[in-house]
Amino acid sequence: MNEIKAASVNRAKLYQLVLFPFNNGATNVYYILTMNYIAYHANGVLGLALMFATTMVTVMRVFDAFTDPIIGMLIDKTSGKLGKFRPYIILGNGIMAVSAVILYFGTRMIPEDMMWLRYTGFVLMYMLYVIGYTFQTACTRSGQTVLTNDPKQRPLFTIFNTVASLVGMGLIQIVATVVGGKVGYGSEAFFNFVIPLAIILSAVLTLLAVIGIWEKDRPEYFGIAGEKKEKVKLKEYADILVKNKELRMLMLAGGSTKLAFSIATNASVACMLYASMMGNYSGLYLPIYIICYAASVPFFLLSVRTAQKKGQKAALAQYTRVALICYVGVLALLLFWKEGSVLTTLSLSHLNLYTILFILCYAVGYGAYYSTADMPIPMVADCSDYETYRSGKYVPGIMGTLFSLVDKLVSSLGSTVVGIAVMAIGIQKLPDTNTPYMEGMKWVVIVLFCIIPMIAWILTLYAMHRYSLSGDRMREIQEVNAARKQAVSEGMDIEEAMEKWKTLKDLEEKK
Repeated sequence: MNEIKAASVNRAKLYQLVLFPFNNGATNVYYILTMNYIAYHANGVLGLALMFATTMVTVMRVFDAFTDPIIGMLIDKTSGKLGKFRPYIILGNGIMAVSAVILYFGTRMIPEDMMWLRYTGFVLMYMLYVIGYTFQTACTRSGQTVLTNDPKQRPLFTIFNTVASLVGMGLIQIVATVVGGKVGYGSEAFFNFVIPLAIILSAVLTLLAVIGIWEKDRPEYFGIAGEKKEKVKLKEYADILVKNKELRMLMLAGGSTKLAFSIATNASVACMLYASMMGNYSGLYLPIYIICYAASVPFFLLSVRTAQKKGQKAALAQYTRVALICYVGVLALLLFWKEGSVLTTLSLSHLNLYTILFILCYAVGYGAYYSTADMPIPMVADCSDYETYRSGKYVPGIMGTLFSLVDKLVSSLGSTVVGIAVMAIGIQKLPDTNTPYMEGMKWVVIVLFCIIPMIAWILTLYAMHRYSLSGDRMREIQEVNAARKQAVSEGMDIEEAMEKWKTLKDLEEKK
């Protein structure tokens, strides 16, 4: 029994935990470029129609979601000399680099009198980039299953993943802001500097990620059957969705909060709140968000500690409740807001009770939520281990891409929801820092900034109530999987092993 218990725990070395999340940082370099600047390139450099350029960002995000199932299936079928994940990490980054060169430089060489070819080339290279992006980003979630299954280590992925993401996104965002401020975002000079930097930065981060997973990307860490290649088909997705309730609940929690977050933090919502309502965007927006990010630091440490002691389910539920309670205060304060009233106007230069209460409620609420924003990522690995326990199949590619499919679809809806909401009160152009306050804007802000996140957190709490993978339950699953794996390695059929060991009681009887 003790031997099986010891064999059930797969621990990673510290450098592996630190380096592998840079895979997410590497893909986020390209994510920032496409989400924030590709429309500038299409419209400003290539001369493509503005509506086409902005619409393609959403269209390709949806295309990205639907490439996930196919690529997830390919990952699960792979087990070669380079392992299961490294081939797709390396290939994905290479594809993105090639597509970026052609997309941002090759398309310029097409003459203006062949505009149809510019449109075609832009779309085709954008699609190629999406395929490469999905190859690499799918490995972030699925690769965790081989990295570690230790309940005390998996929560650490949340911290290291956040740091790695900030390295990728932060560096390219800072450089882009400085360069764009000098030469303009829609200029050739901007892309001449930023694209080569992005390619090099992403390649370096990819190398770090490959080093991080190198020793773990081996058959002995692939589920119960080890070297056996799973024979998976697209119908596996439907079967897993029907029978794996835990993944469905995690998708509900992760998808609802991702959509709410993309809406509440939308630039138009911030402009309506801080500029139109409070009248001081430049003096409020950045300082308040710095305070909020600072508030998330202690919650990061607390949430990881809670996850290590009680499991990731308990940590996600606990700090979601904190966020929900704090946002009740934010909601009440915005309901009391009155146009032109000094008593209900936010001001950091002349602090009043209203500002103090708003910052306290919002910073604590945002900090509690943000500390758990990436927690569903390591929880996908728990769901993958549960699927191996439930069905005997090791399909981390399918599990990760099922989750990311929903994540990408809902995140693509954020701007659409904001657009519909502002149009409902008669605004025909997205609000900016110069948009004056108008009737009904207060209620739009309340719905988008407070109520939608609160509904998402209620759905998260409901999902976690039905989600059974607590810390103790995951330890039991790992031990049962280890017993089955040992039996299969000694010659037992996987079906017999699945039937023989189902609970800890079965393991105790063996002892």
